[in-house]
Amino acid sequence: MSNDQYDVIVVGAGNAALCAALAAREQGMKTLVLERAPESERGGNSYFTAGGFRFAHNGLEDIAQDILVDLTPEERDNIVLPPHDRQTFFDLLMDVTGGRANEELAWILIDQSRPVMAWMRSHGVRFLPMYGRQSFLVEGKQHFFGGLAIEAVGGGAGLVESEIALAEKLGAEIRYETAAVDLLQDDRGAIHGVRVQTPAGYQSITARAVILASGGFESNPEMRARYLGPGWDLCHVRGTRHNLGEGIKMALKAGANPFGNWSSCHACEWDISAPPYGDRWVLDNFQKHSYQLGIIVNNECKRFVDEGEDFRNMTYAKFGREIMKQPKRTATQIFDQKTVGMLRDEYRIKQVTKAEAPTIRGLADQLGLDPDALEQTVNEYNAACGDQPYNPAVLDGKGTTGITPPKSNWALPLDKPPYVAFVTTTGITFTFGGLQINAHAEVQGTMGRSIPGLFAAGELVGGLFYENYPGGTGLMSGSVFGKLAGEGAARYAKAVQ
Repeated sequence: MSNDQYDVIVVGAGNAALCAALAAREQGMKTLVLERAPESERGGNSYFTAGGFRFAHNGLEDIAQDILVDLTPEERDNIVLPPHDRQTFFDLLMDVTGGRANEELAWILIDQSRPVMAWMRSHGVRFLPMYGRQSFLVEGKQHFFGGLAIEAVGGGAGLVESEIALAEKLGAEIRYETAAVDLLQDDRGAIHGVRVQTPAGYQSITARAVILASGGFESNPEMRARYLGPGWDLCHVRGTRHNLGEGIKMALKAGANPFGNWSSCHACEWDISAPPYGDRWVLDNFQKHSYQLGIIVNNECKRFVDEGEDFRNMTYAKFGREIMKQPKRTATQIFDQKTVGMLRDEYRIKQVTKAEAPTIRGLADQLGLDPDALEQTVNEYNAACGDQPYNPAVLDGKGTTGITPPKSNWALPLDKPPYVAFVTTTGITFTFGGLQINAHAEVQGTMGRSIPGLFAAGELVGGLFYENYPGGTGLMSGSVFGKLAGEGAARYAKAVQ
């Protein structure tokens, strides 16, 4: 390894880290990206996402100007994509987090979201509508719902590969199998590099500024059990096995202030037969996110959530935690033929835990559940469904009456066989607790001041998400604060030259 001094070191190689590296290189900084994973496993959690971005905009005509620039006129005519304005975005974020999201960070995220999307597109990251995941065909047109409508071409894998290519094109250096394990800190408290571990041993690498963007602690079973609670060491991990919380731990050791919701996380409905960590071929298709089109029961055949509480984007990250509370951390989604054809593509992969039968009792037999109990639950649910009009693209108010929990929207009776079931457990995506940053992505210390030379972005930033999050906000936050961190680190590096 070279011992040359770098201007900026970026720890991590996911979306947030790569946006930071791009921004630093734009400012002419000699930039080093450190990835603890081997090259074959690069990209962090970003690689395993659908690549969806939630951002503030004024509708299709607005974003077609400089973000969805590849749409044909015919494609535009076939799309109904409502505006997602800044106040709607803010209200939504506050609603799902119980009003706890840090307002300063929230407004930075929201107001920078659209400009950063255009910035990414200007660098060559391509986007397209999320047809298969975020829209329903209504009266011949694709109606997008829930404020989340845009994904990177190729999903998370395509996003990461595109950003890596762009960073290397701009001259950033990337080192694989190089895990940052400690920060180099002088007597003034300023950060001036990192200590790394490689297959060859340990080494110190100096830099004028360091950006931490190495993810949360979701891949660390010890930290999951310590902060999230008993049983969380047993859950599946949706993404990389390399997000071990090292960036958080080294920052806390250097005096960073812990911030945010340490006892909670993003966790969703995950196929029970999925491997312990993410599969780089299947990617996020082990998720099962069409539960709002049917019902969910536990191993005692009892419903335990309001499947139609809100759009999937606003409930899937918290329903995964509800599954952790159920017997054997297991939940079964049940559909009939009225909605099976509407299920997301992830239900059609070959690696799926599925049962199908002409009767509910037969379905229970296949699943190893009590036929009497499952039949009773389905009958009670069917009897509670109202006769309001059904529209899966809006909160249609077609709810149940007289049962607990209710189903507030999209409550269609399960009465058209054959019946289909999918068995799920909890898959953790990322943790919500982390480091405190300011408006310039500078890491804040326990003494109430910025730690000189230390910046952060991505999952390890705390303060935005509490108990829940709006779908598509994680990648957007990584991009916004990654860019801010890269720019801030560049300013700092120039000032201390």
